[in-house]
Amino acid sequence: MATELLSQSDLLTALDPRVASIVSRLSDRPELASVMEQLLNLDGPALARAKRSITKAKVAAPASPEIDVDFLRLLRDLPRDVESARLRAREFMDREVEPIANDYWERAEFPYHLIPEFASLDLLASIFPTAPDGTVHHDSVAEGVLTMELARVDCSFATFLGVHGGLAFGSILLCGSKEQQDEWLPRMRKWEVIGAFGLTEPDVGSGVAGGITTTCRRDGDAWIIDGEKRWIGNSTFGDFVVVWARDVADQQIKGFIVETSAPGYSVRKMEGKIAQRTLQNGHITLDHVRVLEKNRLQKANGFKDVARVLGMTRVGVAWIAVGCAAGAYERALAYTQRRTQFGRPLGSFQLIQSMLARMVGKLASMQALALQVSRLQNAGQCEEHHSALAKQFCAAQCREVVALARESMGGNGILLDHSVARFFADAEAIYSYEGSNEINTLIVGRALTGHGAFV
Repeated sequence: MATELLSQSDLLTALDPRVASIVSRLSDRPELASVMEQLLNLDGPALARAKRSITKAKVAAPASPEIDVDFLRLLRDLPRDVESARLRAREFMDREVEPIANDYWERAEFPYHLIPEFASLDLLASIFPTAPDGTVHHDSVAEGVLTMELARVDCSFATFLGVHGGLAFGSILLCGSKEQQDEWLPRMRKWEVIGAFGLTEPDVGSGVAGGITTTCRRDGDAWIIDGEKRWIGNSTFGDFVVVWARDVADQQIKGFIVETSAPGYSVRKMEGKIAQRTLQNGHITLDHVRVLEKNRLQKANGFKDVARVLGMTRVGVAWIAVGCAAGAYERALAYTQRRTQFGRPLGSFQLIQSMLARMVGKLASMQALALQVSRLQNAGQCEEHHSALAKQFCAAQCREVVALARESMGGNGILLDHSVARFFADAEAIYSYEGSNEINTLIVGRALTGHGAFV
């Protein structure tokens, strides 16, 4: 019957030759016969309406694959305790931080009410596990994975952990006496006291190794500290700051645990940041602050000891970059799956897929490098240039990923509503703190050539 219908000259004449050819090839399918017979009986207006309906009909879109930031499955075989901590961190961040992250970022305020529950996750037990003999060691892989989970939702929260649980905790672990470790580390692990790290100064950033102007001088059983520190995370609300100062007697750098309640200590919140606005950075003034000898870090006797701390924590900053890129990529991919233009999901267009492929490729390379350097650190084989490369590379790639994520979302990418704009801005802070991109590049360059090119 279909063949008979198709043989009618009036239909064939009405059809475009290309359409007639297609219909002819399908004419042996009997289920089309009744459809074509009905079409032949339609008048002009009805046939036009049918054509418009067919044109607008959409084929059901295939189900979108699950979003997975671990594209190369690099993190599938984590130790059971680390994986458990990772899942706790992810659940907390998705449940508690994600819904409020943009609001607190815009207001430049920190969600202090979340600290007690965050403390209950006991993440520092995974980052700094205690051996059977009571010694505490640093697990760089655990720190990296957990930092990534925090940063994929909020980079400020990840930095909050990094300052307290990396820089401050690490300073006492690496440079403190047994008595100082016993006094401070258990309370820090439980977040009963919150620490900060005071190295950078108003006029001293990248040149801090030889340029620290904050001074300390011995006065009986105490030390008197004078100077200023700037960009100090957690300092506006923390309980103590590890302050690095130059001894006027021998010109060496020494470290001190300075409680924020000490007379002469004052801090003001830094305003006007465009990146990591939720993180509370402070400008500290130390005016004849008296610190007892027992609060001087007993194993910190020069800048080389500061460098040991930075060498341990710099890999963690690389992981913050990984998390920042992962968060931007996740949100961009989800957006392109649900957003439609020209009747199709954005993700079905070649140029958008090119952006997504570039993003995930950069993200995977960042993860691979950061993971390897963390493994070297756990094995005691990580050198300064390894951690410098991780931070330099990951921070630079993060910048490119967040830019692609924003671009893939068009104008909506600059709205805070979709969160990618927050990651886009936060990447700028990651690019600069704990060793600028340029300084870390020169550290790697010195390792490659044997020539220092810093000045």
